[in-house]
Amino acid sequence: MKKIIVICGPTGIGKTSFAISIARRFNGEIIGADSMQIYKHMDIGTAKPSSEELKLARHHLVDFVDPKEDFDAGRYAKTADNAIEDITTRGKVPIITGGTGLYIRALLNGLFRSKPISSKILNQLTIELEENGSTSLYQKLKKYDPDAAKKIHPNDSFRVIRALEVFLTSGRKISDRQKNHNFEDIRYKYFKIGLYMDREKLYDRINKRVDKMLHQGLLKEVTTLAQKGYSFNLKSMQSIGYKHMAMFITNEVDWEEAVRLLKRDTRRYAKRQFTWFNKDNSINWLKPSQGHEAETLIKEFLT
Repeated sequence: MKKIIVICGPTGIGKTSFAISIARRFNGEIIGADSMQIYKHMDIGTAKPSSEELKLARHHLVDFVDPKEDFDAGRYAKTADNAIEDITTRGKVPIITGGTGLYIRALLNGLFRSKPISSKILNQLTIELEENGSTSLYQKLKKYDPDAAKKIHPNDSFRVIRALEVFLTSGRKISDRQKNHNFEDIRYKYFKIGLYMDREKLYDRINKRVDKMLHQGLLKEVTTLAQKGYSFNLKSMQSIGYKHMAMFITNEVDWEEAVRLLKRDTRRYAKRQFTWFNKDNSINWLKPSQGHEAETLIKEFLT
């Protein structure tokens, strides 16, 4: 099973520079896991790696999809699989880096069932989740498949439901299927590092980064995209930053309000990312300044 490094965390925390340092230390190459940095022509608002950063470490899955194209987690996983194969074949270490938790989950654990599942059972489990919360489902999983329950966080309702689906549909434990390697649940041997810092300090960094993006020409970037025929209704153009500039361009809000909303929504996005990653008990949490500690842990993992 191929070994990969994962560096995740909220927007604006410094994942790119941290990953570049790790890549240079361990002969690695970076695979982006950002649902916006994949798009061409969208550079400032997505905080893509700079030309200087790209020279320091090779990046994959960045700047390769047209903004008009549909792109989802399934397609991401397949594309990232190819990049990992290429990188490892050349004797280098793949370093997955980004803040799109769904992309990372799709790559590491798979999103799609190996065969059709009972829609009736799925609906029943979904209703129970909505009515009683994840605790009720997790208690069922502990009863039916205690080995699987030990590996799944109680709040990870997606994986809890999937494990229950397998048992209630087939009568077999998902943990047994994983041992036989015929169920996509552990696709790589990975080591995860999550970056964190004081929430208020992060919010201040986000506000300053927004100011920097505006100074770099975010409004012009969005205007140019519109002139090239990219509709403001596109999924890519409805993302943070781009939709706010579109609101100003179409006179929906004035400049001050557009900037205020952009900063607010970016902070809220960071909070949602923290919530997502905090449910993952496989993450080793470090501050961006703890590069030396990260190197020690990664060296142990790779040897």
